[in-house]
Formats: sequence, C-alpha cells, structure tokens
Amino acid sequence: MKRLQQHAIIPTKGSRMAAGHDIYTLKDGTIAAQRQMLVDTGIAIGLPSGTYGRLGARTGMASKHGIVVGGGVIDAEFTGEIKVILWNNGNTSYEFKAGDRIEQLMVEKSTNTRCHANR
Repeated sequence: MKRLQQHAIIPTKGSRMAAGHDIYTLKDGTIAAQRQMLVDTGIAIGLPSGTYGRLGARTGMASKHGIVVGGGVIDAEFTGEIKVILWNNGNTSYEFKAGDRIEQLMVEKSTNTRCHANR
C-alpha cells in the first residue's frame, strides 16, 4: 500500500481479528440524497497474485445513513488510485470529512477460471 497524495491515510485494521482494512477519504464531501459520488482515497495497493480486493460498506454508515458501496472489485493487476463509489440511499444529504473511514477493503483468494458462452 502506498500514498499517492501527501494527506492520504494508509488503510488500517480496526482490530487484530478484523476481516478488512478501513479505507479513508482524502477530501471533505457531501453526497446528496438518492445520489452517488466517486470519492478519492489518495492510495494505491498491490495485491498478491491469486487474490482480488473487495470493497464493502461500513455497517454503521449503511444502517444509520443508507450509504453503500457501488462497484467493489479491485483486480490484482490494478495499481492506480483506489476510488470509491458511494451511493446515498437515504432521504437526506450525507457529509463526510477528510480522514473519515468510508468503506472496508477485504483481500480474497480468486481462481483464474474462464467462462465459455453457450453457442
């Protein structure tokens, strides 16, 4: 994991047994009700071969404010900035500040299988 921006926060685990790493916002922002926003994190990651990253909503944000993560898969070869699509399913705007935890990153094993279309 590396910082791409000076004020970016490297992902952390909330506890030794936590399943995912907390991902933090780079800037302040507001997501209007029933809208989405692409949120900068200022970080990049390198994933081991045979894995992928899965972005997941933070339970408190989802249950209290209706904020969920759109998209959500980071392929092992992706090395660019992690940006998070947040959806506000609530009826009021949601404000966040730089440095707020906005989602979780789980690193999971993947199999490299091929899909074949029926013809």
